[in-house]
Amino acid sequence: MGEEIKVLKVREEKKTEVRKHIIIVRAQHNFGVLTRITSLFAGRGYNIESLSVGKTNEPNVARITIVVNGDERIIEQIIKQLRKLIETLRVRDITNQPHIERELALIKVHAGTDSERNEIMRLVDIFRAKIVDVYTDTYTIEITGDTEKLEAFIDLIRPFGLKDIARTGIVAITRESATRKLSYKEQQVD
Repeated sequence: MGEEIKVLKVREEKKTEVRKHIIIVRAQHNFGVLTRITSLFAGRGYNIESLSVGKTNEPNVARITIVVNGDERIIEQIIKQLRKLIETLRVRDITNQPHIERELALIKVHAGTDSERNEIMRLVDIFRAKIVDVYTDTYTIEITGDTEKLEAFIDLIRPFGLKDIARTGIVAITRESATRKLSYKEQQVD
């Protein structure tokens, strides 16, 4: 009896860690585009940590910066789906590229006594922030930087009594040196 034995090769699935990814989307600035883009993340059960949308130097083109935690495999799937949307012009995960990221926060903090005001002003100076509004017992502070800087500042002023915080979410852009190196490598391949 000549039984045939079939050997199935099972593809080993890459186990990747869940980490923060910064995805830049350039899309036509049309009604409903943002809804279609964010629904791709929701459909896969991923929460968007930060979302920032703004105009670009090109007319009717929006730049969308999305920060999401996920593993490489899922993020790759989402990027492929984003690229299929008609309004999408370009999608890039810049997580592993040299880039600059910033976030802006407006923070209202209790500043009732002279010593509290002095200490808050000292922290504002150290962190290169600005006081943009003053009331009898409140300072409104503007601070810009990476997420770690903002979190450190908030932790230090929290004991004074936070009244409100408004954060923009991360905006990011690749460093020009990285862009030029990538462009040079692409030319070498052609």
